[in-house]
Parts: sequence; C-alpha cells; structure tokens
Amino acid sequence: MATQASAAPPVVGIHENVLARHPLISFIIIAFAGTWLVELPLLLSKDGAGLLPFSSPLLIWTLPVGVYLGPFLAAFVVTGITEGRAGIRHLLRRIVLWRVGLRWYLFALIGIPLILLLGAIVLPGALASFQGLALTIVPGYLWTFAYVVLLGGGLNEEVGWRGFALPRLQALHGPLVGSLILGPVWALWHLPLFFMLFWDTPPSMLNFVLFLLACIFNTIMLTWLFNNTKGSVLLTILGHSSINTTYATLALLYSASIVTGHGGLVPIVIGVGAVSVLLVVLTRGRLGYQRYRQDVLVPATAHGNIADEIIEGQEGA
Repeated sequence: MATQASAAPPVVGIHENVLARHPLISFIIIAFAGTWLVELPLLLSKDGAGLLPFSSPLLIWTLPVGVYLGPFLAAFVVTGITEGRAGIRHLLRRIVLWRVGLRWYLFALIGIPLILLLGAIVLPGALASFQGLALTIVPGYLWTFAYVVLLGGGLNEEVGWRGFALPRLQALHGPLVGSLILGPVWALWHLPLFFMLFWDTPPSMLNFVLFLLACIFNTIMLTWLFNNTKGSVLLTILGHSSINTTYATLALLYSASIVTGHGGLVPIVIGVGAVSVLLVVLTRGRLGYQRYRQDVLVPATAHGNIADEIIEGQEGA
C-alpha cells in the first residue's frame, strides 16, 4: 500500500530562522550596530574621541540618522520578518494610538517636567541659583520639544525600546524585571555619546552610573505610562521628549553646579527615581501591566491579532 509522501517543509532563510528564534537579541544587535556604525565617523573625529584628525559640522547629523537606523529600523525589520505585515500594521497602529485619556497627556507633557523640576529644586543651593524666566524660555522649550520628538530621541528611539522591546520583555519577565533589563540596554546603547565633546556628560565612572540609574528610572516610569495607555508608543514618545527637553532646560534655569554638573543627571535621578520607587511600591511591581493585559492582550488575541497572540503565547509558556 502506497503511503502519501509528506509535504516538504518550507525553505526558511537562515537569517529569518535566527530572527524568529531570538527576536529580542536580534533587535538589540541591529539597534546597536545600526547606530554605532553610523556614528563611528563622528566618534573618531576631533569632535569625538579625537583618534582621527578631521572634523565637519555635517557629522553632527549622523546622530539622528544613526538613531533611525538603530532601534527604529531594527523594530520594523525584526517585526516584519517574524510577524509579517500584520505585525507591522499593529506596530504602526500603536505609534499613532492617541485615544488614551486626557490625564495621560497631562502626565506626559506637564507631570514629567514637574517631576524633573522638583528633582532640581530639592537639591542644596538650587533655589538660590534660580536665573529667572526669560521671555525666550517657552518658545525655546517648544522648539526643543518638537526637535526631540522627531530627531532627538522621541520617535526614532521609542518605536524600538517601547514599541518593540518592552512588550516582549514584559511577556517573558514581567513589567518590573523587564524594565530592569531594558534600562541598562538603553543606557549602554548611548555609550558613544559620552565621548562626544558637545555632550555635557564627560566619560567618568560616576557620570555613567548616574546615567545608568537615570535610564533605569525613566524606563520604569515609561513602562507604567505605556501599560496604562493601551501600549501607546505615541505617549511614550511624548514622555521621552518631555524628559529630554526639561533636562536641557534646567541648565538655563539654574546655575548651581549640583543641578548642571554631571551632565544635569542628578535632578533626573532624584525626581524620576523617587517617582519610580513610588510606582513600584504602589503597584507592587506590576506597573499597570494587568490593565495592559485587559485592554490590549486579551481583546487582541480574541480577534486573532498575530503580534499579540505571539506575546500572549510567550507569557503563557
């Protein structure tokens, strides 16, 4: 009796197989390589580590380009290969997800700047060094905010860190441990900036420890924001942009070295650190993840969304 020949398995490219089996590691490798390779000429120039005798004002534009070719591109490449068009559509929808409630916009746009401001004014000598409010502060803040959204770490970073990596890390390790993993990865990705002369954070061990803590605390706060806004990448873009813009503005408001020294990182560590610890305590480490599951994962799985089925399956494994 003749037996039916088994169907030949589909031929899958080696790169696709690796990406499918290790999407997070693949994302991190592409994100680091894409950014660091593009920023390498600036890093080696006189404006960087000074290892090569050349300089050009055009090199500064390798920074935003490098970010778009890093976590931003990595998110779409790995999502496209592992989840197909459905995954890409799902990611794009979360980038423009804006119906999340007014209070979350208020937190991202006003609450976060107030947190950093409070982190500054509690420092010894900060209030005495207040420079006053110039007429250019508000338009300058708005211009800087718009720049950050598009080129300075908002859209070009958050699509990768919170749009791609965070949902998968939460599914595998939970929201708190996932944030504690993502924070250091995010900090290490910034490492070349410590050797750029225009950056106000010199490459010392203390400054990197402060930067590492700032990234961890910012990640915890943004995880909480992400989970409570149905996984909205748009809200984390706004939150990230508020952090960076306020961080740059504090140096214009206060002259005390404890505020402006160490790259202005101390107010972030104090302010966002206190809020992050409070969020962990009040939510018992869940950081709103139960709401994310209720609002996003369960309904999406019921309707057959591929991306969320993958995440739900990882969590149940």
